[in-house]
Amino acid sequence: MTLMASVLKRDAIARRGWQAELDLAFQRRGERTAMTLNRHRGPLQVQKALYPEGEGTCHIAVLHPPGGIAAGDRLEVNATLAPAAHALLTTPGAAKWYRSEADRASQSLQFALAADASLEWLPRENILFDGADVALEMKIDLSAGAKYLGWDIYCFGRRASGESWNRGRLHMRSQILAEGRLLWSECAALAAGGEFAVSPMGLAGYSVCGTFIAARCAMDAESLAVIRAVPAPLKARVGITLLPEILIARYLGDSSEAVFEWFTAMWTLIRPMALGRMAQPPRVWAC
Repeated sequence: MTLMASVLKRDAIARRGWQAELDLAFQRRGERTAMTLNRHRGPLQVQKALYPEGEGTCHIAVLHPPGGIAAGDRLEVNATLAPAAHALLTTPGAAKWYRSEADRASQSLQFALAADASLEWLPRENILFDGADVALEMKIDLSAGAKYLGWDIYCFGRRASGESWNRGRLHMRSQILAEGRLLWSECAALAAGGEFAVSPMGLAGYSVCGTFIAARCAMDAESLAVIRAVPAPLKARVGITLLPEILIARYLGDSSEAVFEWFTAMWTLIRPMALGRMAQPPRVWAC
């Protein structure tokens, strides 16, 4: 390839963004949950499988080496869990969504759990830079007896740097299905600087929001009372609701660390109730 051709190819990639895919599969082999598929294209990878709490639960850190998601980038993560497999997926750091007014950046998460499988999706926060135009989609399919614990955290702008989210858009769509039946669905189309940012029915002027979900985890009124006893972060609005087959916790505030610590404290209580295992924080959180 000539130098000119190389430059043109590089520029074409830069214009359309990175197209990154990660396909994972987990299977129960005796007492061990093994990662049986790790296929990637583009800048999405995983660290090696870790077993800090024994062989039953496979811990995986999903890596995005570029460190930020720019205009036109497309990230896709697919994970399939065979019967009785148990995987915990996390990220080593925040997902930084850069200004992308020329071309929307997107992420798709597709998780399929066979009978009695368990998945925990515990990522660090999403940071939307001023001018970010982002589309996020998550779909979770639960078979009979399968369970899901997970959260998502969004930071609108970079408050520590004095930057607000004044330009851009965020489109979100999340679905959880249980044996083909819609269990949970949430959609949002937010414009930076719009009324939703200041409305008491929206962000109420706060810059950070988060949602924690425990699906099909057999919570009851007594469990709910224990979870609600976890101290709420200061200067924040929080709520915890128990619906049929779903527990939902919400956070509105201005600190990504505060919501991460609050979610972690609740996860520490919920995990033994739901999965019969004591909470074991991923090692990458201590890095």
